[in-house]
Amino acid sequence: MRFTDNTILPSDITPKDIFEGRRELIKAAAAGSFGLALGPWFSRQALAANSEKLAATPNPAYVAKDELSGYKNLTTYNNFYEFGTDKTDPFVNAGTLQTRPWTISIEGLVKRSMILDIDALLKLAPMEERVYRMRCVEGWSMVIPWDGYSLSKLLNKVEPLGSAKYVEFISLADSKQMPGVKSNIIEWPYREGLRLDEAMNPLTLLTFGLYGEVLPKQSGAPVRIVVPWKYGFKSAKSIVKIRLTEEMPKTSWSMFDAREYGFYSNVNPLVDHPRWSQATERRIADNKGIFAPKIKTQMFNGYGDQVASMYAGMDLKKYY
Repeated sequence: MRFTDNTILPSDITPKDIFEGRRELIKAAAAGSFGLALGPWFSRQALAANSEKLAATPNPAYVAKDELSGYKNLTTYNNFYEFGTDKTDPFVNAGTLQTRPWTISIEGLVKRSMILDIDALLKLAPMEERVYRMRCVEGWSMVIPWDGYSLSKLLNKVEPLGSAKYVEFISLADSKQMPGVKSNIIEWPYREGLRLDEAMNPLTLLTFGLYGEVLPKQSGAPVRIVVPWKYGFKSAKSIVKIRLTEEMPKTSWSMFDAREYGFYSNVNPLVDHPRWSQATERRIADNKGIFAPKIKTQMFNGYGDQVASMYAGMDLKKYY
């Protein structure tokens, strides 16, 4: 294998087991002022609930030279409002989520509608590990080794019709399992969407795991979307339905406030969120916490070579 300047070598990936242990838990909790504190010690089972291994072959085409954010950071600092609005709430509360049995329906403007259970989805295509940079609209970012395969593998199975222009994703909304659904923060269920060409882009990942393990519940188990050139809320979690449509679907945060959350939500340092600058970010990684230096945010989160052509001629300040 030939390594490039952007390649993460096996020796660069910190083994998950070094993050285990009470000393590290205490250290992480001490960073609570930045939101990185772990939940109470008794809630540790939420982190360990999905320790099943997930075999995935590293794909050298999808790498990043950045330091990985660390397993515990990825699984204790999350946006998943179905389990609460604080960054640590999903870690504390997601143990109630039942990920078996689980099915996804793929419907709408397709030749072959399907209902597939999670095990069928896991077997649909070879599993890859891809290291992606992920950028949150609030200004923090992570580098994550995701496990899955291109969403296009699934969409090709259902054969989109020529009239299909968009793909809508609908997440589970069960108040018995998800305490946050009882709130009126947004209109449930959580909805997101992509243009069909965005959904078919090889970067868009149908995701089942991270760090070589099945997705933890607080990270969107058992299946989610990862769209690395867009802000994190575009990557819908715990998906139960995928629908192909001709009209642009309504999305949860755009319905909440279209001025703050546009449909496209491409990472763009030149277009500020009304309440935050998008020009810089703080990269969450071990041993940094609140002292992580600000770094410049890259257009399309650094994936311009793969995605910029889809937006040729578009006013990206108008279509934000």
